[in-house]
Amino acid sequence: MSSDPVMINAFDPRRASELPKSEQILLDRRQRLLGPAYRLFYEHPLHIVRGEGVWLYDAEGAAYLDAYNNVPSVGHSHPRVVEAIARQASQLNTHTRYLHTGILDYSEMLLASFPGELSQVMYTCSGSEANDLAVRVARQFTGGTGFIVTRLAYHGVTDTIAAMSPSLGTQVTLGPHVRVVPAPRSASTPAKAAVNAEAAGTGDRQVGRDFAAGVEASLEQMRSLGIKLAGLIVDSIFSSDGVFADPPGFLQEAVAAVRRAGGVFIADEVQPGFGRTGDAMWGFQRHSVVPDIVTLGKPMGNGYPVAAMVSKPEVLAPFGRHCRYFNTFGGSPVAMAAARAVLEIIVEERLRERALETGQYLRRGLAALGGKFEVIGDVRGAGLFIGVELVTDRATGSPATRFVAALVNELRRRRVLISASGPGANVLKIRPPLAFGRAEADILLGELEASLAHLPA
Repeated sequence: MSSDPVMINAFDPRRASELPKSEQILLDRRQRLLGPAYRLFYEHPLHIVRGEGVWLYDAEGAAYLDAYNNVPSVGHSHPRVVEAIARQASQLNTHTRYLHTGILDYSEMLLASFPGELSQVMYTCSGSEANDLAVRVARQFTGGTGFIVTRLAYHGVTDTIAAMSPSLGTQVTLGPHVRVVPAPRSASTPAKAAVNAEAAGTGDRQVGRDFAAGVEASLEQMRSLGIKLAGLIVDSIFSSDGVFADPPGFLQEAVAAVRRAGGVFIADEVQPGFGRTGDAMWGFQRHSVVPDIVTLGKPMGNGYPVAAMVSKPEVLAPFGRHCRYFNTFGGSPVAMAAARAVLEIIVEERLRERALETGQYLRRGLAALGGKFEVIGDVRGAGLFIGVELVTDRATGSPATRFVAALVNELRRRRVLISASGPGANVLKIRPPLAFGRAEADILLGELEASLAHLPA
């Protein structure tokens, strides 16, 4: 069985005959029109027609609690975002080669949320594009080509970035300039956080030392092969690796090693950014480091395609001197209107603070379930980005991959949407819209407990 979490939770087209006739017709049309490369979630795919807040609705009107989709960060179809998009679209939507105050007003708001050293921003349509641009900027600044990523990293789907995204699977070849390191996992026993959720944030300095040692080994290998380093790029919540947030500060030693070697640190904030970790606006801030480049995407426009690369001016300067950059839709007036509405909502509705409070409440509830079900080996994360690792044996931490696949589909049957990640595809990935509150957390906890009790261990 593949360890790709998307494949673990993918619909098997060979089972199409088991579905209602109306869904078979949709599947046939989809296959004929879209080709073979797309995938659908769940053993029984969902036909979603509407979203509101933290809820999604299928074609029959049934409501599903969304505990997975971080793209609509302020809630599905938030009326303020919808209105901002419609208003600006009715006035003007061009590109960045004309003067317009919208991009400048939003840029000032966005950059104000970063450390002062990160003071310039460029816009794209997707996180993949933002990471692709960051790689180009880093190479121009350092003169190097080598990059270090984590073992199951996901940074995007362009040709360059796919070659730096091991989670896409063995069919996607890593670049010869790319080296992988283990994710910064705690050396504590897997059951630690399941027994005591508050212990998940204590950790020790060994986590940082171990991660830095992996980076140092990659640096030495690059030197031996004559590869000049360009940088280290990490998703600062390590979501595809299985969600690793603690202890705060564990990135510092690795970043210092990269900078000593002449490279830059790129923080991929597509997953943890915009307040999701609760205790900070950006995931890298939990580690008290200032990246050289930061990339943003997914939740930035609440579903409208907008992304960005934020940089230190001195890092961006060489690229600007030697290259022109233009993105037809990146930074358009409508994209800026959507992004501004999202940022204002996060602040005014105190969604970062809500993520912190709800996340703590949810982790305590998950830890309590760990006291009832031996299959729960670890509960970890920050804010509303939580990983629940399921194991067949707490002593060894062996992944309960098949059980997790069944659990995800059982929860879907109970109208709770979730998925999995990690090298064993055995880590439940909980990252709902930031509007998720205690009431929704209780629903999730209740249905998860019922599902765990229902499924054979």
